[in-house]
Amino acid sequence: MNLRQVRLKIKSIGNVRKITKAMQMVAAVKMKKAQEKAMQGMLYKQYLKQMISEISASVDKTSSKLFQTNKETKANIYIFIATNKGLCGSFNLNLFKYFLKTTTTKTDDKFITFGRKAKEFVTNLNGEIILDFSDSSFIASVSAVYNSILTKFLNKEISSVFLVYNRFVSAFKSEPTVEQLLPITQLQDQEYKQIKKPYIIEPSAKSFLDSLLHSYLEDRIRTAIIESEAGEYSARMMAMKNATDNAGELIYHLTLLRNKLRQEKITYELLDMITAKESVEVTN
Repeated sequence: MNLRQVRLKIKSIGNVRKITKAMQMVAAVKMKKAQEKAMQGMLYKQYLKQMISEISASVDKTSSKLFQTNKETKANIYIFIATNKGLCGSFNLNLFKYFLKTTTTKTDDKFITFGRKAKEFVTNLNGEIILDFSDSSFIASVSAVYNSILTKFLNKEISSVFLVYNRFVSAFKSEPTVEQLLPITQLQDQEYKQIKKPYIIEPSAKSFLDSLLHSYLEDRIRTAIIESEAGEYSARMMAMKNATDNAGELIYHLTLLRNKLRQEKITYELLDMITAKESVEVTN
């Protein structure tokens, strides 16, 4: 590698470093916004779950179909949330590996996908995609997904519904998760203190509970999308930071090489000059 090639390589890597640095900063801003969205809904979710648990304690669980398992079919629906774009490290790969490791799909299972990466993965699995929202706003599609799975579940076309996504833990960590959405089981396992005075609910506790359950299910889908987005931007921020650091390290080593080649060139030129001078002196 000559001096000119090294200089061009340093310039090229420097341009790449500027791009990765800009992408890192953009991902950091988007991650912060997604975190704020998730935090804004935490209090609502907490009180909603508490209210459902307290009311369901005084209501027969068989009164709501959302608590019951459909035994007429074994088909499941998986709501698969991934990303549209790459450059986010092993974010999608970890989710795909975890899903294959923990879940055994059947031929009659169906998928609802968010993100082109999820669509490609399910297609490679030969899975049946009934809805795909890769080319539309994920958040704006929550109601459509919810209405679709609720209709199929109440009509006993499916047995269970699962959420498959990366749960946001911190800016440095996301956990691949497969959660059961329907039938609802988690709320029944939670224990809250018995309220001293029962709620007076009109027209009935059952109808009010059903309304709360519908809000809870829709919120869980929305929360999974927000957490997946926060995890995606976090992973992309870390990937771009690593790329920026690696580019800086490459530039450092190439700069040393450039200096070495330039010094060698100067040394050879000096040697040529000295040799020419000595030749002239010998001739004289």
